Amino acid sequence: MKLITCIVRPERLHAVKEALFQVGVTGMTLERVSGHGGEQEVVEHYRGSALVLEFRDKVKIEMAVSEPFVEATIQAILSAARTGEVGDGKIFVQPLDRVVRIRTGERDVEALTPVTADEVQSRHYTEVWGATTK
Repeated sequence: MKLITCIVRPERLHAVKEALFQVGVTGMTLERVSGHGGEQEVVEHYRGSALVLEFRDKVKIEMAVSEPFVEATIQAILSAARTGEVGDGKIFVQPLDRVVRIRTGERDVEALTPVTADEVQSRHYTEVWGATTK
């Protein structure tokens, strides 16, 4: 099991979320954050004063995945978040020692919701169009 954390541009959030859903990663936590990497500082003028904006708005996404989903998750984030410009973000992959689902007490891989891309797409199709697929 791995904890995958990525920092991406806010405008890429929807594309990243869709790409993750397509590979079967549906459980995630989002957080609005500010940070500084390789971007240049921006100087803005407000009421005659120069303001230096050191930190940029970003979105932090965290998800716990089992081993078979690790590479697919990384590739989904890369394909959806990459613009080719400085400030696209980072992906961090860390080992995850233990996961416990509070509701049932399930542990480790059993506590991670095993969902396939087909199930996610079928569920999404049903929610959006009110139809079922076979």
